[in-house]
Amino acid sequence: MKTIRTKIISTSLLMLAMLLNVAAQNKPWTLDDCINHALNNNIQVRQAALSGEQNQLYTDQAKAAKLPSLSASVRQNFNWNKSIESETGNFGNLEGSNNSSFSLGSSMTLYNGLKLNNQIKQSELNLQSSLLYSETVKESIELSILDAFLQVLYAQESVANAEKQIEATTEQLALAGERLNLGIISQSDYLQIKSELASEKQTLANAKSQLAIARVGLMQLMELPVDNTFEIASVDMNSLLNKNMMPDANEVFALALTIKPQIKKAELDKQSAQLDEKIAKASLLPSLSLDAGLGTSYSSISGGYNYSEQLKNQISPSLGLSLSVPVFQKKQAKTSISLAKIGVMNAELEEINTKNQLRKEIEQAVVDVESAQLEYEASTEQYQAVQESNEVANEKFHLGLMNSVDYLFEKTNLITSESKLLQSKYNLIFSYKILDFYKGVSITL
Repeated sequence: MKTIRTKIISTSLLMLAMLLNVAAQNKPWTLDDCINHALNNNIQVRQAALSGEQNQLYTDQAKAAKLPSLSASVRQNFNWNKSIESETGNFGNLEGSNNSSFSLGSSMTLYNGLKLNNQIKQSELNLQSSLLYSETVKESIELSILDAFLQVLYAQESVANAEKQIEATTEQLALAGERLNLGIISQSDYLQIKSELASEKQTLANAKSQLAIARVGLMQLMELPVDNTFEIASVDMNSLLNKNMMPDANEVFALALTIKPQIKKAELDKQSAQLDEKIAKASLLPSLSLDAGLGTSYSSISGGYNYSEQLKNQISPSLGLSLSVPVFQKKQAKTSISLAKIGVMNAELEEINTKNQLRKEIEQAVVDVESAQLEYEASTEQYQAVQESNEVANEKFHLGLMNSVDYLFEKTNLITSESKLLQSKYNLIFSYKILDFYKGVSITL
């Protein structure tokens, strides 16, 4: 009875977990959800993490190189030979013997021009550099997800606007049909409105196609299999607008220099290259090492002593110092030093280039914010004016005071201005987020 009850409880808990999992999957994805999923599944991010693990192993290995080495060996020999008989002077019968030897050996580098110390420092720098590279990759993925997420939101609004326009035009077409039956308008006026409705349906089809493409693009960036049930959470976009920023590129650049991982990585790579030069120069200096050993042996032809007695009495410890002085190395050391110096210069240029690239990106981001703000303000004013004009046109058309040509002209202006306003709104939001990114502000909506 107890077993049956346990099985029932276990099954219930499993079904509950499955239901919760399904519910979580069907929940609309927020921007944070999309970013987190991408960071956990993106191949580049995972490869960067593996690179960090590799460098951690290299660091551990570099530190272990300062420890003494220890090796043990055992050897067993079997020999056969003919001995000369003292009485006759002739070779006797073939006789066998066996020998056993045991040894322990240890060595440790005492000095090699600080090569080991510099290799440890370099490996630690390389480890930090790989971690910073991982952060750079993650930031790049976050920006890509933000862009794709906004593209989906933009496409959704485009679809909603297109549907709203179709709804309004459908009402106008019904009104035009009544007027046609009453003989108030001509067949040509009716067909023009009908043609406009068909055009708007085509616009809606294009908007839905763009939405599908945007959704697929976002899911692919997330490394998420395409799912028709995939939906993103709605966002209050209006709260992100009209900040009237007046950013200073120099201030943003000065801040970014202290926080962006690619800048810190370039500095560490330069320091690592400088250590390469020191390591190469160590090849010109003498090296000192300490060696120690312990050995014993057994031979079957040593009469009078058994196996254990021989091993005990033939223990032979050894201790020695070895000094190696480089005299002629076929220009290998000098070539390594010259190459290391070139590596330092390349690392310095790469650091300058990284800073210049960051400065250019920030300058462009500042210009984009200023331009996007002006464009959004102009689009808002234009849309408000066109909307007021369209309201008047709607009223006149309903009263029969405006023909279909003039009405459709006003309606086309409204659709165009609405599209420009929508595009300028998302351009402004994206430009704000890009500038926040360079300031070190978390990417959120």
